[in-house]
Amino acid sequence: MAISNFRFRNLLRRRLLAAAEERVVVIGGGLAGLAAAVRLSSRCAVTLLDAGPRLGGQILTEVHEGCVVERGAEGFVFRSEALPRLAGAVGMPGQVIGQAVTRSYGFDGARLRLLAPGEAATLLGFQVPRDDLGQGIRTFRDGMGSLVSAVSAYLEGRAEICTGTVARQVEPRPTGARVVLDHGACLDADAVIVATPARVAARLLQPDCNPQAGALSAAPLVSSVTVELAFARAAVDHPLDAAGFVVAPDAQRNGLRACTFTSTKFAGRCGPARVLLRLFFRPEAAELAGRRALDDETWIGRAREGLGRVLTVTGEPLASWVSRWPDALPVFNEPHRTAVARLEARLEGEPVALAGSAFHGSGLDAAVRSGERAAGRILTSRSG
Repeated sequence: MAISNFRFRNLLRRRLLAAAEERVVVIGGGLAGLAAAVRLSSRCAVTLLDAGPRLGGQILTEVHEGCVVERGAEGFVFRSEALPRLAGAVGMPGQVIGQAVTRSYGFDGARLRLLAPGEAATLLGFQVPRDDLGQGIRTFRDGMGSLVSAVSAYLEGRAEICTGTVARQVEPRPTGARVVLDHGACLDADAVIVATPARVAARLLQPDCNPQAGALSAAPLVSSVTVELAFARAAVDHPLDAAGFVVAPDAQRNGLRACTFTSTKFAGRCGPARVLLRLFFRPEAAELAGRRALDDETWIGRAREGLGRVLTVTGEPLASWVSRWPDALPVFNEPHRTAVARLEARLEGEPVALAGSAFHGSGLDAAVRSGERAAGRILTSRSG
């Protein structure tokens, strides 16, 4: 749903009242865009646009009967300073927690074995610094969604937030940039931060930045499906004394790559009478869209079958959650890095900056640092 005429008129009125301030439009309400908006909001009139109905991007936390369920990203690299800093800036210090246990199992198709520190991340192909391997991840006591809620509350009254609003094009101007919206309206700004997936950024910045923007139109992406299952503790005949297990590549079936023992990995995710188990799949494209797309029941069936190969589980799940993330995870191969570098070189000196894990490294820590860096570039260029 596009921004309403009433909201747009109100937006223009507010922007006229703030005419003396630098005006910045941030496109994308994921963590990179939110971090940029927080840093800019004390010095600029900020408008944050997101095409979806909610903020947070790939962060989505649900609370069900006392269980904290992560349907998107479950945490950030252990040594991150950016996430705790952002949390403190928006009024939620002291909420960071680490894993209760860091060791993991590997499943070779026949049995479980304990993995060496960092081996699970390596097997899964996580693109994290070597020093972070084996340290696990950190999150927030009430889930990653609590950070999004705190940021949203902080920005209330400090920035104009427009969800359900699709930006179609970014046009650099002699004195700034113009954002063309899907219903034909335009927002003029002194600067724009594009904090979207790479393919969306390519569309926004064409044709002005061709061929550099066009090179991102085919940015490599992979999809993910997760299935979280809640069971009575007595239904699972295993001590669940690790963060979870990773399935060896030659033992994978139906795309199942790993399982997190959520209720063990992070304290307080559910009461002692229940366990939460989250299974991670790498789906085929046809399984997410079109006539061959799999429904929730099929994914839950796959999850239970895959879990049954590894653990002894009896009875029905008490609850289940299926989360689909099509084309959500960027792949940082050399052609992609080169395309990003060339586009940023083309934007040098322009009032347009890129931000997000689609451009500057995967993961939430990279997203926040990228958003803060883009905001800093805008502030520095305008003050200069």
